[in-house]
Parts: sequence; C-alpha cells; structure tokens
Amino acid sequence: MNDAQILLITASSIAFIHTVVGADHYLVFVAMGKARSWGLAKTLQVTLACGIGHVMGSMIIGAIGILMGAQLASLVEIEGLRGNLAGWALLAFGLVYFAWGIKQAGRSYKHSHVHIHDDLIHDHEHDHHKEHLHVHDADAANPITPWAIFIIFVLGPCEALIPLFMYPAAQDSAGLLIAVAVVFSAVTLLTMLACVAVASVGLEKLKLPTNGRYAHAIAGAMVVGCAVAVNAIGV
Repeated sequence: MNDAQILLITASSIAFIHTVVGADHYLVFVAMGKARSWGLAKTLQVTLACGIGHVMGSMIIGAIGILMGAQLASLVEIEGLRGNLAGWALLAFGLVYFAWGIKQAGRSYKHSHVHIHDDLIHDHEHDHHKEHLHVHDADAANPITPWAIFIIFVLGPCEALIPLFMYPAAQDSAGLLIAVAVVFSAVTLLTMLACVAVASVGLEKLKLPTNGRYAHAIAGAMVVGCAVAVNAIGV
C-alpha cells in the first residue's frame, strides 16, 4: 500500500469519526426536523444542502490558500476563526429558537373564558396561536430556519481536512489533492445523512412526543447543547 492510498483511507476514516463524534452534524437536523414536522425527506434535503456548504467552505479556502502558497499555519488560523464564529452563531441560533419555542408554547396553552349574555352564561376554550396555526403552517410562514442553519454550517470548518489531508496531498500532486478532498467530503456527507436518517427513524419508533407543545423549545435546547459541546469541548 503506497502513501497515496494510506492518505485516502485515513481521510475517509477521519471524516467518518469526525462526523459521528460531532453531534452538531446531525442532532441539529433531527431536532429541527421533528419540531417543524419536516418529514424525513425534507430533513435529509436540508442536511445534504448544509453538509455540502460545510465541506465546500473548507475545500475552497484550502484550494485558494494552497494555490497562493499560503503557509499551513495561516490556513489553520483561518479555519480556527471560522470554527469559533460558527460555534457562537449556533449557540445564538439555539438560544433564540429556544426563546421562540417557549413563546409558542405559551400561545398554545388552552384556557377557558366565561361570557355572560343576558341570562345566558357560557364558556369556551381556546389558545393564542394566531389563527390556530399548526406546526407545519408555522414553518411555511417562517422559512428562515433552514437558511440560518445553512449559513452556520457554511461558516463551520472541517477542521481536519486542510492540515491533515489537503496540504499533504498538494505536496504530491493535484490529482491526489482532488481525490482526498472528494473522499473526505463524500464520507462526511454520507455519514451525516446516515446519522440523521437513523436518529429520525429511531425517534419515530420510540413514539416520543417530539411534536407537542414544547417541541420547538426542546429543539432549541438541543441546538444549544450541541453549540456548548462545540464551543467548550471542541466536539
């Protein structure tokens, strides 16, 4: 086995491990998909789009840096800054979504009002959801969520791609550089899709109350948890 083959095998292995260990690569999509009733097909579509943006960001930066003869340390620093920015952006998104979810839960609280008309007394139950919107109706009225997640994932770097694989491969040949980038990206995307699919189907099997009154708040809390892991532990 030559050095090129070892590099490709290592790239695929690290891409798989990096994705599985980094829970933000799939739990974010599972949580938002369930809360917003996207369905598996749409959840996977959003995951794929965000995953492509995620890997392409590092590939483009790495390719430009290598072509311009940038030092590896400079590229690593840029990726580090991107990682910090993405981590804090994910935390901010999670906190805002959690707060919005709590507000939605309050609006969904059903209560009774008593009305007196002459000698007739009656009560009726209602909530404060605008026009009694369902979860999927709210999603249609607020399409910003997938775009917010997409932007965050474009900002987020594939930390190992440039220093461990693209830069060493470039010292060998342009062909190996392209091969390493493609293999790393393909494995990352396939692993993200597989994790999202397995987790989503698993939640369906468990019959957990993922679409209840506090669904959005729970989704926001999960995103916050992923962001804390990214910022504090570097997962």
